[in-house]
Amino acid sequence: MKYVLFAYLAAVSLFAVAVTVFDKLRAMRHGRRVSEKNLILISLFGGSAAMFLTMLLIRHKIRKKRFMLGIPAIILVQAAACYFTWRALHA
Repeated sequence: MKYVLFAYLAAVSLFAVAVTVFDKLRAMRHGRRVSEKNLILISLFGGSAAMFLTMLLIRHKIRKKRFMLGIPAIILVQAAACYFTWRALHA
């Protein structure tokens, strides 16, 4: 079961990085962009840490408060959920 969770998080994280880089490239070329709603949804499904680090590294959406405050908030909620789930399973 552990490996399924790790595989899922790895896949979602890689997808989050790819979509973030794709959106940055499209922004630079004035092409059709990935919607902000979809970027947030990817974060909610587990790609938040990878997406946040990618955004900082490639300097994408760093002026938008929705992303610079929202994604770290999602990370905190996900970390708390993991902690309490782990604690409940190992009590």
